[in-house]
Amino acid sequence: MEIEIFTLCDAATDQSGKLNIVGTFDTIYTQGFPTLHGACAVVLRVRFSRIEFRKHQIAIHFVDNDGNAILPPLEGVIEVRAAPKSHFAATNLIINLQSIRLEKEGEYSVDLAIDGEEKASLPLIARLKEKRG
Repeated sequence: MEIEIFTLCDAATDQSGKLNIVGTFDTIYTQGFPTLHGACAVVLRVRFSRIEFRKHQIAIHFVDNDGNAILPPLEGVIEVRAAPKSHFAATNLIINLQSIRLEKEGEYSVDLAIDGEEKASLPLIARLKEKRG
């Protein structure tokens, strides 16, 4: 399997296998902490080879710099199928999130595991917006 895309973004859609991503980011600026980040999406595109056509467990964890969960784990199963004689299949996954609460300034991460094995990690940095005066 190959992770082709794993990102945080403002929004995403999947139209018949065509993935549309808007506003990829890794930093959130805020006036103060704690803060709520209104809406975003975690987007994943994975390409599987023929021998991997089966069910796969997916888990995504949002954690702070100390490893504490900031959201409950996002877990599910995807079943990879392809047309006869296909040698690969790509699967898109979009998880829309609302009101993520960040308690403090610093580094967070979004960690991806497939079939119990960590496959990728995204940094998420929360910073105070500089005051102009």
